[in-house]
Amino acid sequence: MSRHSLRRSVTGAPTPEEVVNAWLRTLTDSVPTEFPGAVECPALGWAGSGAMALTGHPEAAPDPSPAPAFALLGAALRALSWVTGEIGSRVDLEPGAVLTARAEEGGLRRAGRRSAGGASRLVRTADGWFALTLGRRDDIEAVPALLGGVFQGDAWGAIEAAAVGFGARALAERAQLLGIPAAALPDRGTRLRRTPQPWKVSRIAAPVAQRSLRGLVVVDLTSMWAGPLCGRILGAAGAHVIKVESPHRPDGARANPGFFDWLHAGQEFRTVDFRTPAGRTALVHLLDSADVVLEASRPRALAQLGLAPEDRTHPDGQIWLSLTGYGRSEPLRVAFGDDAAVAGGLVGRHHGEPVFCADAIADPLSGVCAALAVASARRSGGGVLIDLSMRDTAAAFATAPSITHGPHTVRDHDGTWVVECPLAQCHHPVREPAPRSSWRSPAPADPHSTSGTGTNPRSGMAPA
Repeated sequence: MSRHSLRRSVTGAPTPEEVVNAWLRTLTDSVPTEFPGAVECPALGWAGSGAMALTGHPEAAPDPSPAPAFALLGAALRALSWVTGEIGSRVDLEPGAVLTARAEEGGLRRAGRRSAGGASRLVRTADGWFALTLGRRDDIEAVPALLGGVFQGDAWGAIEAAAVGFGARALAERAQLLGIPAAALPDRGTRLRRTPQPWKVSRIAAPVAQRSLRGLVVVDLTSMWAGPLCGRILGAAGAHVIKVESPHRPDGARANPGFFDWLHAGQEFRTVDFRTPAGRTALVHLLDSADVVLEASRPRALAQLGLAPEDRTHPDGQIWLSLTGYGRSEPLRVAFGDDAAVAGGLVGRHHGEPVFCADAIADPLSGVCAALAVASARRSGGGVLIDLSMRDTAAAFATAPSITHGPHTVRDHDGTWVVECPLAQCHHPVREPAPRSSWRSPAPADPHSTSGTGTNPRSGMAPA
């Protein structure tokens, strides 16, 4: 089926491109006057991305309501293509490839108020909804303390029964005090009053004249999805990425080898024991030599090592990206991709009630925004700390400009869900995330070597 390029009408509201340009102006004086690539109907694009198939009740039609967020992601990716092309190898990413990378590998499907990955739930409370993630053994072991006593049977059943006696914010705060990732779903009025940006910027060093991404040394201390996606994009743009892991706490994404290899293709691997004096010295040398530092630690963790960005003297031009659940101003709060999306109000809907949007969507959105921010900062000479919050990133996409045409109808067409667009006068099937057999991974990286090898794994991520 052909793709229809549609221009939005002038309504007085900002376009997705204008929203992204407002983000870029916090980091660079010049922004693109025209973004590369055609603008597709967001609802049809959302249908074809694989992400819509991950959003909604499992026994009902997939949900088209997050299409404006998908349009904003498209604008962010076109801006990323523009800035990487100006100062490095242009990186063109398909939105669907970004959002469904893990789902394609793992065969995930929509599950309504249970996340596609299975670790998070949306739970009804006395005054709304809250999301809880039980992805670690410590989270599950903390459930009795969350509920105020020992329970019998299934943990989720006990949580759902107890939650109706709590307010959503109070229960989320109680969980956070125990170190469990949790968030209350903000009401629509609260979301619309915000004008969120994914990041905040502060000066930490003088800018430099050298502004190319090619040969840039990126030290990546992050794990899982958002931070490594940022590193992967920067690597595709020409940077040399050094992936640093602790022998005591390797990256949890290694549990999904194909996904891990896709995120870390072509990178150098270093194992550094932060607990030893020699390891801390090695880490200091790495940070001193880096043009870009990517970290996703709680501020307290780096401070205990004496390596917090505010405690260091930074080389001219160094860019320090701090990627956390709620920003550096809320250092004790923890988050994963699904509950962070709920915290920002980025959810789908089924009969007016919330469902999870795609797969841990705050992770890939934060990874894209992180790469866009770092590349834009480099274009201006660097020397900045970028404080990027997954919650604020999700909120920025949750308040994306509305689609200016419609309505779009979802219907069953010979056993396949399709989205109909009245302006394009056509329909598009809702594509399921591709099965694992279609995943084209790079050659697996050797975790015992100091250098990983690999090629661009698929057309979804490739320098031009």
